[in-house]
Amino acid sequence: MGLVLASVLSVHSGAAVAATLFPYAGIWSVVAIRLTVGAVLLLAWCRPALRGRSGRDWAVIGAFGLALAGMNTVFYEAIERIPLGPAVTVEVLGPLTLSVVAARRRSAWLWAGLALAGVLLLGHGGFDRLDPVGVVLALAAGVFWASYIVLSSRAGARFPKADGLALAMGVAALLSLPLGIAGAGPGLLEPRVLLLGSAVAVLSSVLPYSLELVALRRLPTATFAVLMSLGPAIAACAGWAILGQALSWSEAGAIVLVVAASIGAVRSAGPRNEDLPGTPGARSRVLDPLP
Repeated sequence: MGLVLASVLSVHSGAAVAATLFPYAGIWSVVAIRLTVGAVLLLAWCRPALRGRSGRDWAVIGAFGLALAGMNTVFYEAIERIPLGPAVTVEVLGPLTLSVVAARRRSAWLWAGLALAGVLLLGHGGFDRLDPVGVVLALAAGVFWASYIVLSSRAGARFPKADGLALAMGVAALLSLPLGIAGAGPGLLEPRVLLLGSAVAVLSSVLPYSLELVALRRLPTATFAVLMSLGPAIAACAGWAILGQALSWSEAGAIVLVVAASIGAVRSAGPRNEDLPGTPGARSRVLDPLP
């Protein structure tokens, strides 16, 4: 359980550190640094085999990479406009909706209603404190996140271990590099920016995956998923500690409601054989914050 919580903390701490780099290098450049460094490290670690793959295999990897690049870019655009905690709270509605639909149980819609109540509470007063564009971008990131989960499952069924993820990260890096170079800020090549950008890649991609891989060998997937559902709360803590982003009481209450809805939705989905640790797609059926 400690490994899973450390993974979630690492992911959202990485997002908070990334936000500090936006004024120096620009959002697209930070995304490019993160994905490129993450891809290099994951490809070096996994060393995926490239031969003997069908066109459908590569189509899945291409779509997976596109989802990764889109999710990272849109989410970073969101956290430039709204605090990290509320951004993750809104973003998590994407995989939460997917979980509710996949559960095919009427009780799951109760958790969807609780999540909706959390979002309404988050917008108490008409989202006056939050940039509406940032909220829409966080919702779009949630759609990409749900797509990531579906494509992760398909890649996991076609590629062994983390090979599919490593290849998709490479595709995402190639897609992000032109935008990163075009939107490069004046401080892009500063050692501090490159160092912190590399740290973001480790914190948000490589380290969480390593911790989760070990944790999944020791924990039931349902327990793993419940711990992952704490993401919005941990993101709020990271935003407060690293970025100095304080939350109002209504925003804190909204995060609690969405976390509760996420946990309830995961529990209502029930165990499945394919969700057991070590089976293809096991990680894809949880609220995975890896990207």
